[in-house]
Amino acid sequence: MYIYPDNLKAKATLWLWELRDIGIIGIGCLISVFILTQLGFLLPIVLTALYAFLSIRFEDTSILEFIRCAFLFFIGHQQLYKWRA
Repeated sequence: MYIYPDNLKAKATLWLWELRDIGIIGIGCLISVFILTQLGFLLPIVLTALYAFLSIRFEDTSILEFIRCAFLFFIGHQQLYKWRA
Protein backbone atom coordinates (compact mmCIF):
# COMPACT_ATOMS: atom_id res chain seq x y z
CA MET A 1 0.00 0.00 0.00
CA TYR A 2 1.45 3.35 -1.06
CA ILE A 3 0.40 6.65 0.47
CA TYR A 4 1.12 9.72 -1.62
CA PRO A 5 0.98 13.33 -0.46
CA ASP A 6 -1.74 15.56 -1.89
CA ASN A 7 0.70 17.61 -3.92
CA LEU A 8 3.52 15.60 -5.49
CA LYS A 9 5.36 18.75 -6.57
CA ALA A 10 5.50 20.24 -3.06
CA LYS A 11 8.90 20.84 -1.50
CA ALA A 12 10.09 18.37 1.12
CA THR A 13 9.53 19.67 4.64
CA LEU A 14 10.47 18.54 8.11
CA TRP A 15 8.51 20.04 11.01
CA LEU A 16 8.21 23.75 10.18
CA TRP A 17 11.15 24.09 7.78
CA GLU A 18 12.09 22.97 4.29
CA LEU A 19 14.89 20.42 4.16
CA ARG A 20 17.24 23.00 2.63
CA ASP A 21 16.64 25.27 5.64
CA ILE A 22 17.24 22.38 8.05
CA GLY A 23 20.63 21.79 6.40
CA ILE A 24 21.58 25.46 6.58
CA ILE A 25 20.49 25.67 10.22
CA GLY A 26 22.42 22.50 11.12
CA ILE A 27 25.65 23.66 9.45
CA GLY A 28 25.18 27.12 10.97
CA CYS A 29 24.78 25.58 14.43
CA LEU A 30 27.96 23.51 14.04
CA ILE A 31 30.00 26.50 12.89
CA SER A 32 28.43 28.75 15.56
CA VAL A 33 29.19 26.33 18.39
CA PHE A 34 32.77 25.94 17.16
CA ILE A 35 33.25 29.72 17.03
CA LEU A 36 31.61 30.11 20.45
CA THR A 37 33.86 27.52 22.09
CA GLN A 38 37.10 28.63 20.42
CA LEU A 39 36.68 32.41 20.31
CA GLY A 40 33.88 33.13 22.76
CA PHE A 41 32.06 35.09 20.03
CA LEU A 42 28.26 34.94 20.36
CA LEU A 43 27.10 36.69 17.16
CA PRO A 44 27.10 33.63 14.80
CA ILE A 45 24.80 31.63 17.06
CA VAL A 46 22.43 34.59 17.32
CA LEU A 47 22.38 34.94 13.52
CA THR A 48 21.72 31.20 13.13
CA ALA A 49 18.82 31.39 15.59
CA LEU A 50 17.45 34.44 13.77
CA TYR A 51 17.62 32.59 10.43
CA ALA A 52 15.91 29.57 12.00
CA PHE A 53 13.09 31.78 13.26
CA LEU A 54 12.66 33.71 10.00
CA SER A 55 12.63 30.55 7.85
CA ILE A 56 9.71 28.90 9.70
CA ARG A 57 6.99 28.12 7.17
CA PHE A 58 3.24 28.28 7.73
CA GLU A 59 1.04 27.26 4.79
CA ASP A 60 3.83 27.63 2.21
CA THR A 61 4.89 31.12 3.38
CA SER A 62 7.89 31.81 5.59
CA ILE A 63 7.95 34.51 8.22
CA LEU A 64 10.60 36.41 6.24
CA GLU A 65 8.45 36.37 3.08
CA PHE A 66 5.46 37.62 5.09
CA ILE A 67 7.51 40.49 6.59
CA ARG A 68 8.86 41.37 3.14
CA CYS A 69 5.37 41.44 1.58
CA ALA A 70 3.99 43.49 4.48
CA PHE A 71 6.84 46.01 4.11
CA LEU A 72 6.25 46.33 0.38
CA PHE A 73 2.50 46.74 0.89
CA PHE A 74 2.68 49.36 3.63
CA ILE A 75 5.93 51.22 2.84
CA GLY A 76 7.72 50.00 -0.27
CA HIS A 77 5.25 50.54 -3.10
CA GLN A 78 2.85 53.36 -3.75
CA GLN A 79 -0.77 52.31 -3.44
CA LEU A 80 -3.03 53.47 -6.25
CA TYR A 81 -6.69 54.10 -5.47
CA LYS A 82 -9.23 55.06 -8.12
CA TRP A 83 -12.50 56.61 -7.06
CA ARG A 84 -15.39 56.30 -9.43
CA ALA A 85 -18.51 58.39 -9.31
